[in-house]
Amino acid sequence: MGELDEAFIQAPEHRPNTHLTNSNDFIYSDEIPTIDLSSLRDPDHDKTAIAAEIAEACKRWGFFQVINHGLPSDLRRRVEEACAEFFNLSTEEKRKVKRDEVNPMGYHDEEHTKNVRDWKEIFDFFLQDSTIVPATPDPEDTELRKLTNQWPQNPSHFREVCQEYAREVEKLAFRLLELVSISLGLPGDRLTGFFNEQTSFLRFNHYPPCPNPELALGVGRHKDGGALTVLAQDSVGGLQVSRRSDGQWIPVKPISDALIINIGNCIQVWTNDKYWSAEHRVVVNTSKKRFSIPFFFFPSHEANIAPLEELISEENPPCYKKYNWGKFFVSRNRSDFKKLEVENIQIDHFKA
Repeated sequence: MGELDEAFIQAPEHRPNTHLTNSNDFIYSDEIPTIDLSSLRDPDHDKTAIAAEIAEACKRWGFFQVINHGLPSDLRRRVEEACAEFFNLSTEEKRKVKRDEVNPMGYHDEEHTKNVRDWKEIFDFFLQDSTIVPATPDPEDTELRKLTNQWPQNPSHFREVCQEYAREVEKLAFRLLELVSISLGLPGDRLTGFFNEQTSFLRFNHYPPCPNPELALGVGRHKDGGALTVLAQDSVGGLQVSRRSDGQWIPVKPISDALIINIGNCIQVWTNDKYWSAEHRVVVNTSKKRFSIPFFFFPSHEANIAPLEELISEENPPCYKKYNWGKFFVSRNRSDFKKLEVENIQIDHFKA
């Protein structure tokens, strides 16, 4: 990505630790939980024990890793190879599927988080090849529009492997959603009705080596807006989570074949702040490129997000006003292109 210009430079209080980003020798002094999902293969197995582990992780961290999750390792290898092949294309070739304000899916190399440019390039695609969303964020406007994926001609197998991976990771997301619901003492299908026609999408991230990793971030600090994120990361490391207890940045240790799960703002709202949507960021280094593949599990555009009735009471009144997911999605997407302060339309905006 060339030299580091001013657009990438973080404010001093948000810069990473220099000695860690230059050496890439992360110190894992505290770690998010790792949860074994192997017992889910038995349909008769009681899910409450795993649900209890998820509850504790969601309250303390908002993040956890899962192993024995059922996502085929060969499929993951193939999608990781396709990801690397795509980013190895020339800039001219990648920009043939460059996204714009009309179509937010495709290639992009000018992502901003909180008005600072991220040291990365991305490729986004919807779970389904076309997705319906509101035309504008105006609550009075009922017009809808269709958004469609853009697929590169190369690699030739790119679209096929991406769609296969998307189908499998969606299945896992629904299993995790069921466990989150059970962990709250609710029926396993309590949240599935919010996902009739999803706006979910996948992202390929490429973080090249950075000449000044003490000044820039691969992704600046942020929270995820949706329900769940399912992340496949490589062995390089770089993801950091803000610990709920004290706000310290804790690196997430790469575990072979594990997937990283974090809850987003929708679940924090549904649980009325019982579960935590944690800030996280990505640091970069001087010598190693890094790839990651997050799946953003989003509700349907017509879904209205508010604290669940079963979880509020006179002693625990709702912390948030109801908001429409589709309108929120459109507002957030537009902010990316206008380089607005994304936090302004985060869930704090809907505090009751």
